[in-house]
Amino acid sequence: MNSRIHPGASRINLRRTQFPRLHLLLASTIAFSVMGMMALLPSGDVEAKRNEIPMSIDAFEPNSVKPDNSKKDDFSAPFAGKMVETTQTEADAKDQAKKAYDLEQQLGTWHTVTIRSGDNLSSLFKAQKISSNVVHQITNTPEFGAALTHILPGQSLEFRINSQGTLTQLRYTKSRLESIFFSKTAQGYQAELIALSPQVKTAFASSTIESSLFMASQEAGLSENLTMELANIFGWDIDFVQDIRRGDSFKVIYEENYLDSEKLHDGDILAASFTNQGQTYTAIRFTDSKGNTDYYSPDGKSMKKAFLRSPVDFTRISSRFNPNRLHPVFKTRRPHRGVDYAAPMNTPIKAAGDGRIQFIGWQNGFGNVVYIQHPNNIVTVYAHANKLANFKKGQKVRQGQIIAYVGKTGWATGPHLHYEFRVNGEHRNPVTVKLPDAAPIAKSEMVNFSQLSGLMISQLEKQSGTMLATQ
Repeated sequence: MNSRIHPGASRINLRRTQFPRLHLLLASTIAFSVMGMMALLPSGDVEAKRNEIPMSIDAFEPNSVKPDNSKKDDFSAPFAGKMVETTQTEADAKDQAKKAYDLEQQLGTWHTVTIRSGDNLSSLFKAQKISSNVVHQITNTPEFGAALTHILPGQSLEFRINSQGTLTQLRYTKSRLESIFFSKTAQGYQAELIALSPQVKTAFASSTIESSLFMASQEAGLSENLTMELANIFGWDIDFVQDIRRGDSFKVIYEENYLDSEKLHDGDILAASFTNQGQTYTAIRFTDSKGNTDYYSPDGKSMKKAFLRSPVDFTRISSRFNPNRLHPVFKTRRPHRGVDYAAPMNTPIKAAGDGRIQFIGWQNGFGNVVYIQHPNNIVTVYAHANKLANFKKGQKVRQGQIIAYVGKTGWATGPHLHYEFRVNGEHRNPVTVKLPDAAPIAKSEMVNFSQLSGLMISQLEKQSGTMLATQ
């Protein structure tokens, strides 16, 4: 993509100005006075539970490509670190004004339309008196034309139409960071992608839980998305419905993306620690040489387990694993060999681990049910579903894939998921069974990971003032 200055852009004229010596002396005195006053003022960078961290993570990513800042674009080079004298005659100014006017007549003026709910491409172009033939040409522009068929509310289209009614240029702004620029040529239209890179800043947040993780996260300045990511990172070790206690705490280092000093959105969590009932868990984000990214404990073990502790987002456990339970329908002593998770109708049910569909369909008692066969003779069972996903017997499934939706089919008194965990045919308590770990970091990656892990742990300790667990 070639950088360029749009026609009509103003030029910068920098002129040397001579000042009397007395004025210079007076200005210097005022400047020193202002600097002295500023030194006495308190800094505004300190925040109670959130602050930025000046830190370079790239130093520990040996495979990342560093940008070459040794060369500047041609148009910016004259203004890099020195003053430039320019002179412009009245004739030059008139000539530039004429060129700008001629270009305006040739290309036309810009008109911006913000896309609203219910808008479509044909109606938007028709409102600008642009023919359907032009719409066809634009949407068939190689590489980028098809993107216009997926316009969304809040995005914008900028039309440049000349006095003959010809669409000479079009800018489709998908987001603050990405737009597609179309320009008319003798053969039709050509397009290029304009992508801006945000400035990435590193921030720290911490909080102690008094009532809920959500409230504590809000007080620390974390967004809802970051809170959910935090819960997902530690979700294999901590049950955020059952296990959270008052006094639990967390510390997070995360990224924030800025454009022109304005925050766009949060980035990824780089490192975090969570103390639950006196035990501290620490997670480090790491991308290996193959581009795979995941979270690991400081000694290189995956934060994931081979199985999800709970395959559904639930409100409460309505019935626990109990060999001597009184059955709610038949009122007799019948063993309850699984756990019932109460949840609203049609809440997604996820595969607890990688495996193959052993059975999917209807069974008396269980209603709509899914059986998944996993490695090491493990089978998981998901019963009473309202709807089943489009899977067939023998088909592979991945951990976290939606396989069904919560219901109350079969012998159920209300919407819930009945979940079983079987090892070699023997029922185990899904809440307490020890879940096998996912694969750790490869030995070939440990040197790079150890360097990054050491940096992140030292930053967490520096910001929080406490020593973190290394296991």
